[in-house]
Amino acid sequence: MKNKESKIKIGRNDPCPCGSGIKYKKCCMKKVSTKKDMDSYYLKKYGIRIKTPEEIDGIRKAGALVMETHKEVEKILRPGITTDDINTLVHEFTLDHGATPAPLNYRGFPKSVCVSLNEVVCHGIPGNTVIKDGDIVNVDITSILNGFYADANYTYFSGEPSREARILVENCKESLKKGMEAVKPGATTGDIGYSIQRYAESLGCSVVREFVGHGVGLDFHEPPQILHFGRRGTGVPLIENMTFTIEPMLNFGKKEVDILDDGWTAVTRDGSLSAQFEQTVVVTKDGYESLTPFEL
Repeated sequence: MKNKESKIKIGRNDPCPCGSGIKYKKCCMKKVSTKKDMDSYYLKKYGIRIKTPEEIDGIRKAGALVMETHKEVEKILRPGITTDDINTLVHEFTLDHGATPAPLNYRGFPKSVCVSLNEVVCHGIPGNTVIKDGDIVNVDITSILNGFYADANYTYFSGEPSREARILVENCKESLKKGMEAVKPGATTGDIGYSIQRYAESLGCSVVREFVGHGVGLDFHEPPQILHFGRRGTGVPLIENMTFTIEPMLNFGKKEVDILDDGWTAVTRDGSLSAQFEQTVVVTKDGYESLTPFEL
């Protein structure tokens, strides 16, 4: 017996998911009538692979491993260890659980995790740098488990941070929450960026422009890009079973960044502190689910 395709859940008077800005009934309603049609439409128009329930479950399991790895990092993170100590732990823990660290050898990146301290915005390469009391330590972990990718980032405190560091980190964590709360079918990627930028800038923080969130799940980086700034109603319309990361990077000073000679390490141009938080999310029928959940 043939399985009938379920109808997509978009109202006649809702904005058309193609992004035209006009009502669905006056745009693609006759052309896109089933979930299969919609999945094909998104792949053709945006290059976005809408995930199946089985694929989402695979990403969820990879996400659970990522968060277990973060818990192990938190156990050892203290003044006196090196950033390479974190890399060793992440590398070995990932392999011991049947997975692969996605950053290792990705486009030439030499380590299994990104560890970024203080004014380093992202993509810090682990090495002999000793973590000191008061440092903020941004750890970005991506694991591949059974072919599925999940990605999460957390900014930790080493010892007793400064008041400035506490404010920045809490503001960054809350900005991720604001971005995630904007996720639901019918919203757009621009709604996510708008929510983050509006919140962060209202508190005097700046939002880094050069690095963005991204689709994830079947590859490390997939469409769409998720900007952490922007205007409501712009970008790609969100539909159920899209998976992507939201990963705002906030600076205590100005938004401009520079890339060091290693070709990877991004630092604030004015030397101000930077923080980042990231979760992998899937759009559900009435909102979102985090596939790498931690308390916000």
